[in-house]
Amino acid sequence: MKAVVIAAAAALALTAGVASADQALAQKSACMSCHQVDKKVVGPSFKDVAKKYKGDAKAAEHIVGVIKKGGKGVWGAVPMPPHPQVSDADAKKLADWVLAM
Repeated sequence: MKAVVIAAAAALALTAGVASADQALAQKSACMSCHQVDKKVVGPSFKDVAKKYKGDAKAAEHIVGVIKKGGKGVWGAVPMPPHPQVSDADAKKLADWVLAM
């Protein structure tokens, strides 16, 4: 029983570390200028994005494309500008982080 509790605590600590690292990546990549985790700012909250694409097997690929190339019309009149400076690997990390919410 003690081993299960320790394993669960370790898994939670690792998950929190990844979430923290990915939120730091979102801040570094300027995502947090227009998005927040749980409230709409200029663009939708990350939780709303996760909710919209829940169960969509191609969601991560789509979000990576929107991060890199920008998008318009899905969430309203304000377009999302492209962020070509974000590497493909970082865009994938960001997409996975958002979808995990």
